[in-house]
Amino acid sequence: MFYVGCSTDLIDRPQLLFLEWQNKGLNLFSVETGTQTLTQGTISYDLSSNVLEVIEAFIRTDSGDTTKQSDQTLRRISVSEYSHIANKLSQGKPSLFYLDKGHANSTIKLWSSPDDEATYTLVYYYIKKIEDTGTLASNTAAIPTRYLPCLTYGLAYNIACKNNEALAKVPMIQQRYNELWNEVADADRERASVRFVPFNSYT
Repeated sequence: MFYVGCSTDLIDRPQLLFLEWQNKGLNLFSVETGTQTLTQGTISYDLSSNVLEVIEAFIRTDSGDTTKQSDQTLRRISVSEYSHIANKLSQGKPSLFYLDKGHANSTIKLWSSPDDEATYTLVYYYIKKIEDTGTLASNTAAIPTRYLPCLTYGLAYNIACKNNEALAKVPMIQQRYNELWNEVADADRERASVRFVPFNSYT
């Protein structure tokens, strides 16, 4: 039997493990939808601090109007592409976005800058930060039950790595942890087919 020297370690480990999972890639259980009403001439919009990554975004025109509402996909561009746009304030219907990932929260920058020809709403799918377990583990982990075996072995692996008496069991625990992660990650992968099409460059 081995013991963790500080109870704080047990509290911190789930948070660190959740961050590890999110850094590994897309978890479909943590994908949610966000909206932002656009203002004429405003190109930058701050996102909530629980937004880790934007995976899809589109512009909704005349939201709520059953006869006129329509969606147009936004193409994501890099910081280099965004910086090379000559007139970032030119107005029109937005067609591109750049995600500026800050320390506290991310910011979406649009091009073109929204005009006043219609009512525009930015709609985006994002990866939400997994809610931590709180002080003294007072919150229920915000993960599906199918992830619990993976969570158990992940915590066991992280704790065993810090205890000399358990080091001999680390390879076995790590192997099982990786097997469980691969199983749930594969179950949560996007299964829709992917189609690649050419695009016309912006001017």
